[in-house]
Amino acid sequence: MAQSYFPLRVGSPVKEAFRDSVSPSFNGERQKVEDVQETYVESKDNLITAINSTKTVLDDIRLFNKDEWVVRYPQLKEKPEEPLAESSQQSTAPRKSPRRSLSFADDPTFETDVVVGGSKGVQRSVSHSGIPDIQEEGSQMDIEEPLKPSEDARLLPSSEFNVLKLDLQLGSHKPSSAASLVSQLEKSSIANLLDDRIATALQHIEKLRLRVEDTSSKVLVTGDLNAGKSTFVNALLRREVMPVDQQPCTTAFCEVHDAAENQGNEEVHILKDGITYDIDDPSTFIKAELSDLEEITTDEEKARSMIKLYLADTRGPSESLLNNGVVDISLIDAPGLNRDSLKTTAVFARQEEIDVVVFVVSSENHFTQSAKEFLQTASNEKAYIFIVANKYDQIRNKEKCRRNILEQIQQFSPRTYEDAEDLVHFVDSASALQPTANPAFDDLEQSLRSFVLVKRSKSKLHPVSTYLSNLLSDIELLASANAIVAQTELEQAQEELAEARPTLEKMKSGRDVLEQDLESIEESGAGEASKRTKRTLNYALERVGQGLLGVEKALVPMPSYPGLLGIWDYAKEVRRALLASLDAAVSVAEDEARSITSNGVVKIKDLAEEYLPANVERSRRVFLPEAMFSVTRKGANGMKRRSSSHRHIGGAIVAGGLHGLGIGLAQRPEMLESTFFDLLDVNHHFLAHFGDGKQEDEAKTPTALGIVSVGVGALTMVGGQALGVRGVIEGVVRVTDLLGNETARKWAAPVIGAFTVGLAGYFILELPSSIPRTVGRRVRASVLAQGDERDVHFVDAHATRVSREARKVLRLASWDVRGRFRSALEDVSKEVKGAEEKEKRAANAKVWFDNVTEKTSHIRAEAKLETIGV
Repeated sequence: MAQSYFPLRVGSPVKEAFRDSVSPSFNGERQKVEDVQETYVESKDNLITAINSTKTVLDDIRLFNKDEWVVRYPQLKEKPEEPLAESSQQSTAPRKSPRRSLSFADDPTFETDVVVGGSKGVQRSVSHSGIPDIQEEGSQMDIEEPLKPSEDARLLPSSEFNVLKLDLQLGSHKPSSAASLVSQLEKSSIANLLDDRIATALQHIEKLRLRVEDTSSKVLVTGDLNAGKSTFVNALLRREVMPVDQQPCTTAFCEVHDAAENQGNEEVHILKDGITYDIDDPSTFIKAELSDLEEITTDEEKARSMIKLYLADTRGPSESLLNNGVVDISLIDAPGLNRDSLKTTAVFARQEEIDVVVFVVSSENHFTQSAKEFLQTASNEKAYIFIVANKYDQIRNKEKCRRNILEQIQQFSPRTYEDAEDLVHFVDSASALQPTANPAFDDLEQSLRSFVLVKRSKSKLHPVSTYLSNLLSDIELLASANAIVAQTELEQAQEELAEARPTLEKMKSGRDVLEQDLESIEESGAGEASKRTKRTLNYALERVGQGLLGVEKALVPMPSYPGLLGIWDYAKEVRRALLASLDAAVSVAEDEARSITSNGVVKIKDLAEEYLPANVERSRRVFLPEAMFSVTRKGANGMKRRSSSHRHIGGAIVAGGLHGLGIGLAQRPEMLESTFFDLLDVNHHFLAHFGDGKQEDEAKTPTALGIVSVGVGALTMVGGQALGVRGVIEGVVRVTDLLGNETARKWAAPVIGAFTVGLAGYFILELPSSIPRTVGRRVRASVLAQGDERDVHFVDAHATRVSREARKVLRLASWDVRGRFRSALEDVSKEVKGAEEKEKRAANAKVWFDNVTEKTSHIRAEAKLETIGV
């Protein structure tokens, strides 16, 4: 079995294998070999450290994506180039603009300008898939001063993904159209796709770690069908092991090892599916003889399995690839890429496990589509691919063939093209099996030995370094783009807070003041309405008590006196007019309440404008003052009254709330009924002349003494003097005495005549003016009468009703403002809370993604990825 790759002894046969690649000087050969080995071990250790650190970063990203932040997937588009000045066009060659437009698949509306360029920790080209050498890069472009973003653009390390690239194209849409992307997917959906891609990358770098730690090297020989892969393997082994006629190893993976690994025995081991292969455990494989290889490969069932082939190379270590005495080498002969899709997929998957890809292409057919796809995929990890252009001797125009193949290689593997002298060989594998000399194939074999054995940092470690560098670049692009999103959201949150916080503080500080102002408007409005109602109705009642209309401009005027014959109807019309004037006074009080309420509503609206935020919708309700008191005022006209519970006082309906308030006194039949006392208010005159000055109760039924006093009152008015009680009694005695005297009887007729004349004068001269006063006093007394059955005063009842109606309207308007204010306060509080959470989350994400970028730069610096394999 071959040894691990340690420094070789001076004079070892293997030293010849290193002579051309290391140094032609024998004295410095050992030092060169030891230096190469020391560099390899150092690079390997750095790579393993970088792999472990990268795994930690990816695990952190997955956890952060799951718990803290939905990681966004960026997309970049080219910005149109600005025209250069004429002098600039003459002096310098046109250069690709570093400006890009950054957007996201889940949010095409988000767009910002970025500058794509390398920072100090990112040295690779924005469109190059490999890891350029610093010296080579410096020779092609100026990197002494890194690109700096302008004020309106931010810096991104790369313009495309390599490892973490997602295929978001749907159907036959072209990726150039934004509508062709799955923008309708939610952020979480794309984040889940990205999480799956990261999980795949984690699995792959674990394989890379195992590959780096493995001291052996696996060389995959693949290519298109009939390209001569088996013939090439036979040429490397210098023996015809693979039957080329049937092409048996194109249907299965044949892995060729040195027989020293199998105790020097040449055997064929057919691996069993689902069982881990162990060379020391015969139960894990089926053993067969080398002579049975052709039969095994023609068996379809066995051909689908993995075959391990152990061969003994009789050549010395300086010539043999398998028996090199340095590293365990295995040659894997893979099926043709274009044989079928299943085999092609298997080859794509298998290349992840190998160190070196030897791609055999037919010089006659060049690269097929399957070959180009495979090489483009492999170039994401392996910047250097060993390419064999087979069957070259059969080409007539060899220079044209060489030029065409190299041009194609330059497209999919620029690094291979740059090192084409060592990595691209034009040979004829079949002629190498002939005993004649074949310098071209010898040169190929020497270059392959040097690439696999001496330049192990380039062949074994550089693919891992390339993949890891591409992955770190993708992480940097992902972190930088998400840091931009986080910064944008942070700025948005800060702007929202700058606008919402003062509004919230203002609303909190004004909440109690608004409540007090609303209550003040309600109380002042209701109080003012009650006060004016009392004043208006008391004034009206005073006027009615004096026989005047309660309001100056009443709808029903005071009737004219029709004469003695129409005195009864006159009294009724006077009563109707006075009652109508009280109703008009109530209407006046209501109108004043409407005006007060309207002013209160306006004040409440002004408070709403002052305390509500500008973005809060105002109330669309329109206050209609005429709608106030509509139910109670129309009750007498047929509208259903609120209550049928009426309180009566002296035949008058008492207005007030549930007591029939506002029905209309002039329309109540019981209030319109006139009596004899509307003409001669006996009770009033009796109390006026014989009372003790106390308040009269004119609603009570008059006594007999009151009736007798009518005549006395008439005499008093006619005689022009007032008689006392003693005078009346004395007068009665004297009248009796006089009637007994004959002389007195002579004077009786004139006295009676005078009495009659005085009574007639009273009816003619005094009744037109006394009836309104008499009726007014009785109407006023009826309205203001106190009794055991009533508990609501007319004026107080109307004042309470009007005040209640005004308060109800003002309270409804206040409730609307309170509700909108409370709702707006809750909304602003939620907005502030959400903005604060957004600010905190965005700030944490910004710091976190910046730390990720720093970690990737640290991993690059510690692992020295850019120098591995150079």
